[in-house]
Formats: sequence, structure tokens, C-alpha cells
Amino acid sequence: MRGIRSGNTKPEIFIRKGLHREGFRYRLHDPKVTGHPDLVFPKYHAVLFIHGCFWHGHDCSLFRYPETRKEFWEEKIRRNRKRDADVQKILTDAGWRIGLVWECAMRGWRKMETADLIETLTDWLTGEENRIEVPKI
Repeated sequence: MRGIRSGNTKPEIFIRKGLHREGFRYRLHDPKVTGHPDLVFPKYHAVLFIHGCFWHGHDCSLFRYPETRKEFWEEKIRRNRKRDADVQKILTDAGWRIGLVWECAMRGWRKMETADLIETLTDWLTGEENRIEVPKI
């Protein structure tokens, strides 16, 4: 598991480049913000998390438990989900707007077109909506 990267993943870089191209500026993994979101947009008081479907237990075709050490993985994913919920509650209570992009929005059968995904995030950042989840469940 040491080889698993937590930051600068392909989906994260993909979204960063698209939003930067649209003129958005952000901070990466800001340690001053609870949960160290992948992207922090201080101007919009918004944070964006880009979650891998496996590591965060998303209910989609990209997630399934490994066959070996099933109890270990069930507990690990359960803890990850709990931590995600706790962090989102803290950020919401602090007034942050939260965006969540799942890996399946960029690959798999739920994959969105690049322009559509970036447009959805752009509309959310410049709009009034407090929370967005892509793809919507």
C-alpha cells in the first residue's frame, strides 16, 4: 500500500488542469483546511474532493471488495466513509461549500465528457449551491 498515492493522482490532475484552463485558482491540499481537500478555492469559499471509488466505498461498478482479507477491507472502507462524513460535517458547519467528484465520473460506464464535467464544476463554483456530487447518485 506504500505505492498508493494520495495526492496528484491522474483524476486530480485532470480536473486541476481543466479548472485552471477556465481561469480558476486554487490551493492544493491546504493543511489549514480540515481534511486537506484536494482543491481549495478561497475566493469561492469552496473545497473539492476527488475520491477514488474503491478507497472511499462508492456504490458504483468500480467498487468491489477484494476477495482476500475481506474483513480488513470492510473495516478500512467503513473507517474511510466515517472520516469523510465527519470532515464534510466540520467543513459544512464552518461555512465551506463542498464538491465531491467520484472517479467513476472520469472512467467507467458513468464517465462524463471532459467538457461537461468541467462545465458542471465551473457552474457549481460560480453558483450558489452549497454541495455538489459528481456523478449524482
